[in-house]
Amino acid sequence: MSTENATGPTKEQLEILEYNFSRVDKHPDPTTLCLFAAEAGLSEEETQKWFKKRLAEWRRSEGLPSESGSVRD
Repeated sequence: MSTENATGPTKEQLEILEYNFSRVDKHPDPTTLCLFAAEAGLSEEETQKWFKKRLAEWRRSEGLPSESGSVRD
């Protein structure tokens, strides 16, 4: 059974992802990303895509380039 649907993650899944992004780690390692995916009930690929997109949004809101360079946030 796939958790992906036409509209993307559910409200509850987004809340879990947003919490982990804002409170835990903006740059999760593969193991942590796997744990976040399991917690949200999403695939690792879906979770990784969400984190990449969310990080770009966060960087723009902070006045930084949307793609990270050599300096980690």
